[in-house]
Amino acid sequence: MATDASVFKHGVVGNENHGHAACCNTGGPGYATPLEAMSGPREALIYVTCVYTGTGREKPDYLATVDIDPSSPTYSKVIHRLPVPYLGDELHHSGGALTVGNIFLNKSSLFRSGRIYVIDTKTNSKAPSLHKVVEPEDIVQKTGLAYPHTSHCLASGDLLVSCLGDKDGNAAGNGFLLLDSEFNVKGRWEKPGHSPLFGYDFWYQPQHKTMISSSWGAPAAFTKGFNLQHVSDGLYGRHLHVYSWPGGELKQTLDLGSTGLLPLEIRFLHDPSKDTGFVGCALTSNMVRFFQTQDGSWSHEIAISVKPLKVQNWILPEMPGLITDFLISLDDRFLYFVNWLHGDVRQYNIEDPKNPVLRGQVWVGGLIQKGSPIVAEGEDGKTWQFDVPEIQGNQLRGGPQMIQLSLDGKRLYVTNSLFSTWDRQFYPDLLEKGSHMLQIDVDTEKGGLKINPNFFVDFATEPDGPSLAHEMRYPGGDCTSDIWI
Repeated sequence: MATDASVFKHGVVGNENHGHAACCNTGGPGYATPLEAMSGPREALIYVTCVYTGTGREKPDYLATVDIDPSSPTYSKVIHRLPVPYLGDELHHSGGALTVGNIFLNKSSLFRSGRIYVIDTKTNSKAPSLHKVVEPEDIVQKTGLAYPHTSHCLASGDLLVSCLGDKDGNAAGNGFLLLDSEFNVKGRWEKPGHSPLFGYDFWYQPQHKTMISSSWGAPAAFTKGFNLQHVSDGLYGRHLHVYSWPGGELKQTLDLGSTGLLPLEIRFLHDPSKDTGFVGCALTSNMVRFFQTQDGSWSHEIAISVKPLKVQNWILPEMPGLITDFLISLDDRFLYFVNWLHGDVRQYNIEDPKNPVLRGQVWVGGLIQKGSPIVAEGEDGKTWQFDVPEIQGNQLRGGPQMIQLSLDGKRLYVTNSLFSTWDRQFYPDLLEKGSHMLQIDVDTEKGGLKINPNFFVDFATEPDGPSLAHEMRYPGGDCTSDIWI
């Protein structure tokens, strides 16, 4: 979660002729199918958005390049840092634009600044450079949009970016920004009068001529931290918005009700012929499956439910898991999600999407780990806490927040910062000590998760002081950004 944006401009991952719609131009590896992508080369680098905004350190946010090649002498180390030219951005999410590299959406404007940074990762993947800045004034003047969040590259060469509100942080001003292949503002994507109630994430499935977006809340509310009263006041979302693709007409709004509060990350299955997907509802901690019905409309049902824990010594008597991120393996066999507050990462087999089966679970932080003043209480009144291992002598901080999966599905990378104001509210130690990044080994045959003890990236030791690590991207595409047509 967050909202300054970054776009990676790299060598093209695919193109329309190959059946892969995540990237815009020809060239690059180009995988014809999600299954073919799984046999691609092992990842060697990963880019991580790192934040100083909100920490009290007057330094620009930056993009960290992390070496994840186990044969390299700098394995599990930050090997390059690209600072952005402004203070106060809060770099957040990113996506691919294959002519240059990757795009970074600044949560700053989204949350603080609203800039979009285009980063060249093609010229030197180990040392990316700034290619272009799309300024918030240009976006606001031409579209009225602010707080950019999720970006997806289109087969046409354009880039589509969800925006969470207007420049004043009102949700009513949200919608979808369209940039051309040179990252110039073209306008809004959706038809006039067809903006969603709230904005956040989106995913499209071209074979079904459908795009579906999710709902976080009004930037004026969530940028100040979480206030439960704001949910009752109607400042947070609980809807999915179904659009015609590529027409931009709002065809249907799905009300997820009281069990679907704060629907955040949304994913269709990778198989472009499938008409089903999932959305993680953070506050109610339900994984909701959406699907097309026989009459062509869309419906939904709860597929996985994480029960809140009765707790002592916390701000509320019950603690939700808070599902803040999830992803689906490229073969559509496994779904992974995090519970940021409880502290666990889960793996589910979703070969039958209607009936997910828990196959792996590991605790890598959370508010209820041993040593915390917060304890969970069972039905019998006994209290307990989770065992969380140390990695290379380091106590794990915060909770699992963003995840990224290797193309072959065997390695899961995890960071722990959500958004600086929410970090300060729920995990204040993160702002003092900084984030870390972990790698979890995945059993793709029987299922199962195990922390890799040889991998630990400690952002507490950064040259300009501890930083907050958020989203992760590979140089050439991944299962959270690439869409096949």
